[in-house]
Amino acid sequence: MNISVVIPLLNEDESLNELYDWIVKVMQSNRYSYEILFIDDGSTDNSWKVIESLSKKDSNVKGIRFQRNYGKSQALNAGFKKVKGDVVITMDADLQDSPDEIPELYNLIVNEGFDLISGWKKKRYDSKIRKNIPSKLFNAAARKTSGLKLHDFNCGLKAYKNEVVKSVDVRGEMHRYIPVLAKNAGFNKIDEKIVEHQARKYGVTKFGIDRFINGFLDLITIWFLSKFGKRPMHLFGLLGTVMFVIGFLFAFYLGIDKLFFNPAGRLITERPHFYISLITMVIGTQFFLAGFLGEIILRTKSKEKRYSISKKINL
Repeated sequence: MNISVVIPLLNEDESLNELYDWIVKVMQSNRYSYEILFIDDGSTDNSWKVIESLSKKDSNVKGIRFQRNYGKSQALNAGFKKVKGDVVITMDADLQDSPDEIPELYNLIVNEGFDLISGWKKKRYDSKIRKNIPSKLFNAAARKTSGLKLHDFNCGLKAYKNEVVKSVDVRGEMHRYIPVLAKNAGFNKIDEKIVEHQARKYGVTKFGIDRFINGFLDLITIWFLSKFGKRPMHLFGLLGTVMFVIGFLFAFYLGIDKLFFNPAGRLITERPHFYISLITMVIGTQFFLAGFLGEIILRTKSKEKRYSISKKINL
């Protein structure tokens, strides 16, 4: 199969038939073998009925329905597990992503050898205050922390090699950072393509301002996992050592001062420096132990993984 199109959706019944017709027109004109996988993320309208009717008339249409709304990341993850195409295209169901972009995206993956191509909606039709300005801030922070020079991390229109989607685990709200997850998994041929962005034709956006708060929190998580996920001692051990040394120096100063310079003065426990020293050493010890436990957990999991792989090879 040439292409798998994965479309996560929530309450988009008005646009599904039009989107389906558009995709089929592109696929047939380019003679691609394909499948269209709709992921209904707990819609409360008639979206699932539309998907069922499309599936009955076209065997290339498949669907997965969640009992409730789990989020776009979980929808994409479920779709990625089922896809069969050599190239996987993701797009939103609101008709703001153009299926006419599919042939060029497919060509970049198959003929140019890229692992992942991310869409860049250079000209947008969204509200500047609600989406454009926050998106620019968010993308600038993502570029800085990830090292990937992409302009639009959160664009729903992307193309992947099948191996990429089978290698990344998209959880929480990490769909914004699939290029970063792919890079961390060893796929380095990642680029972007300017794609057409269209004004929303039906319904309203399902994302509020909270997505940017969650996005920045997820960015911190991704940054930490990519930088220290396999060596937690390098972060926690360093922080713990520095804080413990600071606390020890405070305690040493208090002891020398009490013994040699001010023996008749206040008790050490009556001086604020004592509590700063005590708290700093306790926190430093906890940081160090966190890093040490993290290293033990990682080594244990690594041994378990090697064991399971060796059993599969022997089979």
